[in-house]
Amino acid sequence: LVGGYEDHVHLLVNLSRTKTISDLVRGLKTSASSWIKTQFPALHSFQWQGGYGVFSVSESRRDDVCEYIRNQEEHHRQRTFQEEFREMCRRHCIELDEKYVWD
Repeated sequence: LVGGYEDHVHLLVNLSRTKTISDLVRGLKTSASSWIKTQFPALHSFQWQGGYGVFSVSESRRDDVCEYIRNQEEHHRQRTFQEEFREMCRRHCIELDEKYVWD
């Protein structure tokens, strides 16, 4: 499942045990950049930020995550992506050094 809003994208994927997260993200960013620049010439200088966030999801929460991804526009009427990401890191006990997060 893919969804997002203005300045970010959410993906829910099942990752093969033989594929690394970095390989997946690198491939997605490369393919998407090529497609964006081909389809929208005005965005010829489009670039992804250097980093990304990854969170695992238990099967029991899969439907909740799908619903969350589908409702991004509504969700972001209440808080920004940066606020959301900080909260996700806090909930998952991930120390966040913001000088390395926002390019």
